[in-house]
Amino acid sequence: MALLSEDVRNRLQKEFEGLQEIECEYCRENTSLAQEVASLSDKLDIEVYNFALDKEAVERYRVDKIPAIVVEGEKDYGIRFYGVPAGYEFTSLLEAIKAVSAGKSGLAPETKEALKGLKEPLHLQVFVTPT
Repeated sequence: MALLSEDVRNRLQKEFEGLQEIECEYCRENTSLAQEVASLSDKLDIEVYNFALDKEAVERYRVDKIPAIVVEGEKDYGIRFYGVPAGYEFTSLLEAIKAVSAGKSGLAPETKEALKGLKEPLHLQVFVTPT
């Protein structure tokens, strides 16, 4: 038995049509892409967090903009994709998933040796554009 009358239900439905989602412009597409990729292997899992509501996860993963994909395995290497990784970026996402799964960076031994010389944390960002 419904507690709200049909008239009230109809009015509320019209009111709720104007509600805004607590998401960004491309969050839905980003989530769909991540879910579709994860569905292709039982070795992949996806957890979806709301940037505005899931503050603990946002802080833990240090996500500062959305849409975002965190690629994490046994260890969090700090790999984040901001924006929908489509086009050329999609290949980068797949390579990141494979590298994290293997626990190997793919860096040359000389590069690894040079990185050992870093004395303080380094925040590195790579911006990709098809142009």
